[in-house]
Amino acid sequence: MAERNEIAASFPETGKPIQVQSYKHNGSLHRVWEETLILKGTSREVIGGNDRILVHESDGRVWRTREPAICYFHAEKWFNVIGMIRSDGVHYYCNLGTPFVYDSEALKYIDYDLDIKVFPDMTYNLLDEDEYAQHKKEMNYPAQIDEKMETSIRELQNWICQRKGPFNSHFIEQWYERFLFFR
Repeated sequence: MAERNEIAASFPETGKPIQVQSYKHNGSLHRVWEETLILKGTSREVIGGNDRILVHESDGRVWRTREPAICYFHAEKWFNVIGMIRSDGVHYYCNLGTPFVYDSEALKYIDYDLDIKVFPDMTYNLLDEDEYAQHKKEMNYPAQIDEKMETSIRELQNWICQRKGPFNSHFIEQWYERFLFFR
């Protein structure tokens, strides 16, 4: 994965499609999302939109997302948020991982297995604790990763309860309208 200091000055251009790549702690490529359209790109945060895009898994599987989504990445937060727009409301999938980096190839982050799934009524579930424990052992996650995950889970839970950032009722609506403008 690219070094953070190499890319600090660059950020994705509004209205342009980019690829999103997630990696594992050991540096292996985990997943690639093709064509996320940049709605806002700064060195601090990136907001993108996509709809029924191809996703490539490290094991060779390829699948297509089922609905439009607004993606939120922050350069200082150890999580990212995907708001999926469905007929019964917005469902969120939150990946716990490193803050993003961006280079000319893609927006990139390290995925640390844990996820929080948030339902339209803002109830949520923490997922994949077993996967985190397995990878922690296999890839020798340092103690600082545990600390970052615990802190980030609490911060994300607070954001959900306070309807902060992408969990604000107008956030997804506003950025989805902008996504439709660029399509």
